Amino acid sequence: MVTGASSGIGAATARALAEAGAAVVLGARRMDRLEALAAELGGRGAAVAVAATDMRREADVVRLFALARDRFGGVDVLVNAAGLGRRAPLASAPTELWREMLVVHVSSMAAHRIPSPDAAMYAATKFAVRALTEGLRQELRARQSPIRVSAVSPGHVETEFAEVFAGRPEAAAETYGRFKVLEARDVAAAIVWILSQPPHVEVHDVLVRPTAQRN
Repeated sequence: MVTGASSGIGAATARALAEAGAAVVLGARRMDRLEALAAELGGRGAAVAVAATDMRREADVVRLFALARDRFGGVDVLVNAAGLGRRAPLASAPTELWREMLVVHVSSMAAHRIPSPDAAMYAATKFAVRALTEGLRQELRARQSPIRVSAVSPGHVETEFAEVFAGRPEAAAETYGRFKVLEARDVAAAIVWILSQPPHVEVHDVLVRPTAQRN
């Protein structure tokens, strides 16, 4: 199962997992993009199911898991790639922007440092993801569960993130044009690498940034 599968890292991960032979269940808000991706992957022989999913709505999440059970018998791997950031300064931003970011489950280099003065709330959500990932790992160990939990924390990746974060289209060229940034498939490759580890290896977090990125 891949959330945030309509674009960026989520779509690249869906392609990588399908290429590796996995049946994929894809969720995102933009159904037209999901259907296009499903047609692409299905044309290559992959088994695909999709559902319109807003991660802020519990009913949508429950429906996505029900789809996975009905079509494929359940979920073996969950990749939470529903990522989003807003430029939302703590002193002045509308609180609905903070709430929107708090539903995010994909991690980031922002889980390890504050990238800029206007990204404190975004970084706080990623620090929270980092804490939740470790808390879940400890909970699973206490239950003696074989389930493994991992995170991938990318730096600059050429996706729709910059435009959404800044709220203006030209931000993408400004952010991604300064040096060679990561491609979504680079992050997808890290996810596939994590999944390829033997059962006794649990990768806690992979920090991956462009070679030219300084912070």
